[in-house]
Formats: sequence, C-alpha cells, structure tokens
Amino acid sequence: MTAVTEQGKLAGPLSTSVANLCRRLQPQVGPRTAAGFAEVLRRLGAPLQVAVAGRIKSGKSTLVNALIGRQVAPTDIGECTRLVTRFQYGTVDRIEVVMADGTKQVLPFAADGAIPATLGMELEKISHIEAYLTNAVLQDMTVIDTPGLGSLDAASVKRTEALLGAGASRPEDDAATEETEADEQPESSELDHTSRDAVAGAEAVLYVVTQSVRADDAQVLAAFTAATASRDAGPVNAIAVLNKADTIAPESVPGADGDVWRAASILAEKQASTLKPRVADVLPVIGLLAESAESGGFTSADADALRTLAELDEDILETMLLSADMFLSWECDVPSGIRTRLLERLDLFGIRCGVEAIKAEPGITAGALRRTIRDASGLEQVRARLQTVFAVRADGIKAAAALASITALSHAANDPAERAKVHDAIEVLLAKPEAHQLRLLEALTLVAAGAVDMPDDLTAEVLRVGSNADIRVQLGMPGAGRAELTEHALERAGWWRSFASFGATPAQSRVAHVIHRAYFLIWQQLREKQP
Repeated sequence: MTAVTEQGKLAGPLSTSVANLCRRLQPQVGPRTAAGFAEVLRRLGAPLQVAVAGRIKSGKSTLVNALIGRQVAPTDIGECTRLVTRFQYGTVDRIEVVMADGTKQVLPFAADGAIPATLGMELEKISHIEAYLTNAVLQDMTVIDTPGLGSLDAASVKRTEALLGAGASRPEDDAATEETEADEQPESSELDHTSRDAVAGAEAVLYVVTQSVRADDAQVLAAFTAATASRDAGPVNAIAVLNKADTIAPESVPGADGDVWRAASILAEKQASTLKPRVADVLPVIGLLAESAESGGFTSADADALRTLAELDEDILETMLLSADMFLSWECDVPSGIRTRLLERLDLFGIRCGVEAIKAEPGITAGALRRTIRDASGLEQVRARLQTVFAVRADGIKAAAALASITALSHAANDPAERAKVHDAIEVLLAKPEAHQLRLLEALTLVAAGAVDMPDDLTAEVLRVGSNADIRVQLGMPGAGRAELTEHALERAGWWRSFASFGATPAQSRVAHVIHRAYFLIWQQLREKQP
C-alpha cells in the first residue's frame, strides 16, 4: 500500500478540517466532551485502524501475519488469542501489555519473533496488547487482531470496553443465528462482545469467513460502527475474504470444472450476494500460503524438498497428494519430518502448486518459488482491494468517523446548547465544496444500510459510484475512451439532477443531489485531463 498517513500526521484535507473543528470547539464545550475531542484528534493523527475480524478458527491471525509480513500474531489457541492485539508502527520492536487500570508492562518478543504464548499475568487484569513493530506496512495502517466470535467470557468484555470505549453503544443481539453446519463444531450463537467492540473501535474492517456464511457473520457487519463512525459497515469501510479457499471441494460447486480456485471464486461471489452491500467485495484467499510466503515460513530447505518431490514418478506423486495421511505415510526420499513441515506451511494445495512450478521451470530459484506460492494464495488481490477501498479513501473514512464521534460525544453530554453548537459547526463544514467526499460516503452508507430505499438499478449505481476510486469502474464503462466517459458522466449528472427535482422522495432527493455532484466532478476531472 502506498503511504496514506504518517505517524502523528493527518490523512488529508478533510481530516485537517475536522481536526480544526475539534480544536475550535474544545474551549466551548464541557470538560468531558473536550476530553473526548482530544481522543478524536489523537485518532485523526493515527494511521487508518483496520480490524481483522471473524469467527474462531477462520484464520484471522494467520492473515494478520501475512499482511504484516511477519509471523508475530499467535495462531494457536492460547492466552493472547483471547485478547485484542493492536499491531502498529514503532521505531523499536516492543510489546506493551496494557492493564485494566491503565498501567503498562513491557515484554520482549519470544525467541521466534512472535508475541509470547503466555504472558505471565492474570488475564482478567489485562485490557489489551499493543505491539510495536519496525514495519513499513504499519506506517499506513494499524492492524487490530480480534478474538473470534463466540469465544470469550464476560471478563474480556470489560477489558475491551476500556480500550475502545464502545460498550455503551454496543448494539443488542437482535438477529437470529442459523443452525450450525453439520460438519462444524457447536459454538455459541451469540456475537462475542469483545470482537464486536474491537471492530467498533476500528475505522475499517477486513472480515474473514470460511465456506459457510452464517447469520451472525452478517449481523456483526450490520452492527459495525467505527467508534468512531456510528455507522453501519458498508462498501466504503468493509471487505470480506473467503479464507482457506484450498479446502473447498470443486466437485461441490457447479461450474468449477474441477478447479479449486475457480470453485472458491464462485463461492466468494455467492457469499458476496449474501453480505453485500455490507462489504465492498468477497475475495478468496489461502491465508496459510500467504503467511508462509510473506513471513519467512517458506525456506530454501522447503524449496529443496519440493524439488525432490517433483522428481518422483507422476503416478506416485498424485497418489501421495490424495490426502495428508497418504502424503506422510508413503515411502520416499523426503523424510517424513520434512513432509510434516511442508504440510504445516503449505498444505497439499501449496505443495502441488510448488511442484508444478518446478516442473514447468526446473531452474526456478527458491525466491521465485516463494513468490509463485504467494501469488497462488490470492494475497496480492486482497492487498490491491485494501488499497482501492481503504487506502485511497483514508482521509474521508477517518474524517467521517471523527465527525460521527464528535456528534455522539455532544449528544452524550445531554446539553442542548452544546449539541446545537456542535451540530451547527458540522453543518458549516459539510457545506464547503471540499466536503463532498463526506457527503458521498454518507449517501453511500445510507443506501447500503437500506436507510434510504432506492430502486435496485439506482442502488447499484450509487454503490458503484461511491465504492470505487477508478473513474471507468465508477461509470461502469471499463473499456471506454475518455470522450465516451466524459459524455456519459455529464449525461448521468443531468439525469440525477432531474430525478432529485421531480421523481424522488425527500430522502431519495438528498442522495440524488450528492450523486449528481459526484458525476459532475467526474465530468470536470475528465475535461481537465483532455488535451
């Protein structure tokens, strides 16, 4: 991801305007509200806060390690998986265990570079973990690793509420949960409060699902309110990934033609239809391959073992790759211990991918083989989507979240005069031309959440215009030339202006005026680029 924010600096002009509003209002409001505004200012100056959330055993921590490029988040069930962990940029690698009373204890990383499996402290006294890493990726975004849904006890709720200040605004569990799939272990159907609150303290969410999307997956996305944002998850601030794509049986997915990745892509599209418009997209990914390729788990010794496997008779190799038991028990020149390690790092799909790459290019280097495995994981597509959905909109996402927090703080003060003062200041800010992006994000969220009812075709158009940064995608004309794009943008601007004036309800009209201006600005941008 390209740099969006620098530590302690604002993401762009919108965040700067909101920060200035905060500073102007602080002397005019009560002490408690002013203290809240100080927290808003702190968050505005921090990188975008992205929570990785999902059910237990969905592979969240594995994906966190892949995104960060270091095997630092614990993936086995243990103490740390019951705590919220924030991975952020620091000039020195260190772990701070933040206690419920606000005190901090500094710990070293374990010998393998990960957070220690045990902390040597009473869990009920811990609020959360802050992990600082000298990692360039974290200069752009802070990654929040959350416990799995339905996995925690009540004591964990207080720890997370102290961290995120979201307990008072936590939505009630009012959606039913579907029955557990027959092949899944029984789990609590109630949304885990710690995970929900961790997501609530974020400004964007990367939601991890596996083959079965359940009612509480959709529910936690519906309840996603960046503390920040007091708004539903939507295509501006939420992406979902279908993890463990290699475990999908292609014969169970019509149209897959026996191809695992094609099956995963088809299933991801079906899940997108279930989760949209709460998410911008659902992308297939193999977190284990991504973690191994990006965090140093795949070594030159592993590459050598794959080369030996590639030399086996094809029928023998195909038999070995039928199952993990067969792969480990078959007699061959690769010792069983090394084969066990390969399975732990790559699973059968990754082993097959590596062997096929070696057969296609016998002289392939270990580094190139690692990149091939990374490409097979789908991680680059996820990173690209993070860039187009989150990174390029970081300024607007953070500014919108901050405004919602400011509004919530003034309402909590229960002082009508203070509330009116804050409301008027926000209205003045939103009336400025440069605040159009905030209006667009607001309109998009209203339509995505169903708060403004629109015909299906217009809903799709609003989502397309508001959810993308590429003009051709916004206009729904990926292969069009500039002249055709310019003409279409102007035509749609005129149509939405007419709809706002003559065919819309009052709520629809407010959205239509925003979309009209979005098209008009696109038209202006295209005109300015013409020779």
